[in-house]
This record gives sequence, structure tokens and C-alpha cells, in this order.
Amino acid sequence: MKKIRLISALLIGSVMVLSCATGSMAAGKMIQIKGSDTMVNLMSNLAEAYMQAHKDIHIAVTGGGSGTGIAALLNGTTDICASSRALKKEEETQAATKKLTPVSTIIGLDGIAVMVNKSNPLSELTLEQLKNIYTGVYTRWSDVGGPDQPILALSRESNSGTYVYFQEHVLEKKDYSPKVRLMTSTAAITKSVTDDLWSIGYGGVAYAEHANVKTIHVKKNMDAPAIAPTEAAVHDGSYPISRPLFLFTNGEPTGEVKAFMDFCHSPDGQKIVTETGYITVTP
Repeated sequence: MKKIRLISALLIGSVMVLSCATGSMAAGKMIQIKGSDTMVNLMSNLAEAYMQAHKDIHIAVTGGGSGTGIAALLNGTTDICASSRALKKEEETQAATKKLTPVSTIIGLDGIAVMVNKSNPLSELTLEQLKNIYTGVYTRWSDVGGPDQPILALSRESNSGTYVYFQEHVLEKKDYSPKVRLMTSTAAITKSVTDDLWSIGYGGVAYAEHANVKTIHVKKNMDAPAIAPTEAAVHDGSYPISRPLFLFTNGEPTGEVKAFMDFCHSPDGQKIVTETGYITVTP
């Protein structure tokens, strides 16, 4: 199946998706979507398809990270927050203080791909080995059965939902090593992994599929099988680093916002989820 071309995530600023048919901001309903860089290409593809069928609707999609999107939702500056993580306790407290009621809708699933350079001889790692790499216990590839070369560990910045998820589920809430290099986007991570022979990074599986990198198979422990982040493995839970992709609204969605979110769940919307490189809500 031909995949929808990804919009470069190196464009960190606002990504405005406009209907090709109108070519301009004609009078109509504007929907703001802000948040996850992991989801910015997916939301842009969904928005473009929706606007082609609804000429009076304009949808602006902005990245910046899940934390940025959640902050915008709490500040009332976005209609929809795209987030690759759930709300933190402190964000729930802020919402309650402001008398807001964030409601989440899952529109897809994502396996977090662990990426290394294609020339790296390793093909699998355990969760424990990944934790030790990112917390600084392991600093050389020989610590995990590879060549005696230094490890350059790459991560998203702390406002990223992927950063938070990886810290909670792989690092077991331990701190990242200060030697871990923080990158502004997943696209920046894939480029660095492509350029640096001894680097390692992580990010949404769609980015790994479209980059010149090797995707590591992950093992829950030394005795478990090594699993690739395939659609089947994410659905059945055998791939150990997978997560839902959320859309948050303040209260139950209504009007055009609800109509757009219903489209995301429709067969046409879920087809776009697959074509963008992510995984449908149901098998």
C-alpha cells in the first residue's frame, strides 16, 4: 500500500493545513489542533482529507510536543490537543482548578521504535539494557554485546509525550543520564542516527519506517523473544513499548470538532492512520 508522504518534522513551527481547493482562508469554521510532534504528520493528513470533503472548514495543525498541546488546552487556546501520552496528575489538578473537564479519545496506536545506525551489528535489546543505556549505567556498546565503541544516546526533549512515556515505561521513572543528547524532534533523532554510527534513539514507528535506520527488536527480559513493533505485536501487547495516541477536548466534543473526530474514527480516517505509518484502534 502506498504510504502518504510524511511532512518533514524538521518544520518545528506551526504547520497550517489548508484546503487546496480554496487556496485561501475563506469564511468558515476554524479548528485548532496543537500538540504532539509524533502525531503532527498524522493530524495534518487527517485534516487535509477532512477539508477536501468540507470546503467551509479550515484546520490548523501545530506541533511542539504533547506538553505544549496540553498547556494550550488548559489555557483555552486550542480546540483539540493531540497527545502521545495521558495527562499528568499536576495537569489534571490544573484542569480541575480551572473547572475544565478534559476528555480523551484514542484515534490510533503507536509502537515506539528503538533505532540504531544500519551498520550497527546489534539487532535486539532488552528493556533492562535500554534502561541502563539511557540512565548512563551502560556507556559502551560492548556493555550490551556489541563492539567496544561509545554509545551516543538520543532522546526527545522533556515537553515531548514520547520522552515522558519512555521515561515511565522503559527507565521505570528514573532520570535520564545528563549525557543523553536531547533533540528537538523525532526527525532530528532519525537524522542523527543515520549520520552517527554509534548512536541510538527512539520515536514513533512511522518515523523509523521512513528513515534510513535499523529498528531494534525489543525483549521484555533476557529469556523473552525479541519483538519488532509490528501492527500485530502492538495489538496483541507482545511488543513491550506501545501506547495509545490521544485527542483531548475540554468536555465532550460538539459541532464541527465532533464531526472531525468522528471522521478520525471512521474507516476512511483509520485508513489514513495506517497509511501514515501508525496502527488502527482495532485490529
